[in-house]
Amino acid sequence: MDEKKIDIELVKELLTGRKFAELRHLLSEANPVDIAALMGEVPEDKLLLFYRMLPKGEAADIFSEMDPEEQETLIRSFSDREIREVIEEMNIDDAVDLVEEMPAVVVNKILRHADPETRKEINELLKYPEDSAGSVMTTEYMSLKSDMTVSDAFERIRRTADEKEDIYTCYVIDPFRQLKGTVSLKDMFLVPKDTEIGDLMETHVISARTLDDQEKVVKDMAKYNLTAIPVVDQENRLVGIVTVDDAIDVLQEENTEDIEMMAAITPTDKPYINTSFFETYKKRIPWLLLLMISATFTGAIITRYESALGKYVILTAYIPMLMDTGGNAGSQASVSIIRGISLDEIEFGDIFRIQGKEFLVALLCGVTLAVANFVKLLLFDKVSMVIALVVCCTLVLTVTVAKLVGCTLPILAKRIGFDPAVMASPFITTIVDAISLMIYFQFASHILDM
Repeated sequence: MDEKKIDIELVKELLTGRKFAELRHLLSEANPVDIAALMGEVPEDKLLLFYRMLPKGEAADIFSEMDPEEQETLIRSFSDREIREVIEEMNIDDAVDLVEEMPAVVVNKILRHADPETRKEINELLKYPEDSAGSVMTTEYMSLKSDMTVSDAFERIRRTADEKEDIYTCYVIDPFRQLKGTVSLKDMFLVPKDTEIGDLMETHVISARTLDDQEKVVKDMAKYNLTAIPVVDQENRLVGIVTVDDAIDVLQEENTEDIEMMAAITPTDKPYINTSFFETYKKRIPWLLLLMISATFTGAIITRYESALGKYVILTAYIPMLMDTGGNAGSQASVSIIRGISLDEIEFGDIFRIQGKEFLVALLCGVTLAVANFVKLLLFDKVSMVIALVVCCTLVLTVTVAKLVGCTLPILAKRIGFDPAVMASPFITTIVDAISLMIYFQFASHILDM
């Protein structure tokens, strides 16, 4: 059932009227993800009751898709048995995500009621650094031995598939758990049942290391069209897999982080709607203070030429246009380069080639803008030819410098280990504003003899 077909008012009415049979029927026809999205609309005092109406086989999946706030509310209300059932039914990587999101008191309650084996697996995964392959992988993969026959493999898959997150790609390991190859269900279906897995497996395996950056792992999955990628330790022992659903989560997280940094906001894991106004303030104010302080340089430059501007007041009218155009030109270049870096299309060795290309683009853009502006200055603003020349020469050089700065800074940031997204619009604009004013007043000084 599509999410739009789930009427929240009907759900509330059925809950209030205690028409549980009708509610169960309604939920049984709905998609688990749609139900999870609905949970945020259910009144908090009826959330536990609503959860207990969920289809038993899907309750853990729905719980995994819920927002952390609703998860915490439920966990605090759960009986010991309900906590144990949820943790046992959840995929291990979802259980780890849950533990990472919850406050310490709730985490203690979760781990206290998890069975020893699950608790051990959760603690093992929590040891990996944040944003590493180890932190997002699941240990619930399908492993086979090379001396198994296809018939043996199918029997193992039937027996253990319920406990695994992915069974479409199976991983062949030796007695020491070292990864030897992979084999797909499709391959096994197409050969005689007495074929040995060792003869069927693909030995050239694309894998990730536990400490690899999660973004690199996702890029490898996209590059090689993988729905899952095995994760090995330093001894090439298979310890887990990263599946496509985790990859999508990582992509969303990384893209959100880049967008926030490009807008000069400290990244946060919380959805905007669930972030308090004070938390939002704390994420934004440091950057605003930094940008405000850096912007004072433009004020200092204007103050330095204050007396000269007194002689040619008309020059003041074109300062906003020059600064805005320079900032826009720099932002265009920086966003294009940041995108290229994120897709691994651009490396540090390409810097001179990129600068050459951006120089030519900037020159064409600058001249086009200058010609259009020159006509406008003479015909509509009725300024002198000399003033128009100052403004238009500044425009050409400002656009050129802005694009060179915009394409260079993200590459240099990446080279020294910073996120290139930091060098996006706000910083580029602030830097270019100061440069454009210096160029403007230099041209004015020489041409107008200020």
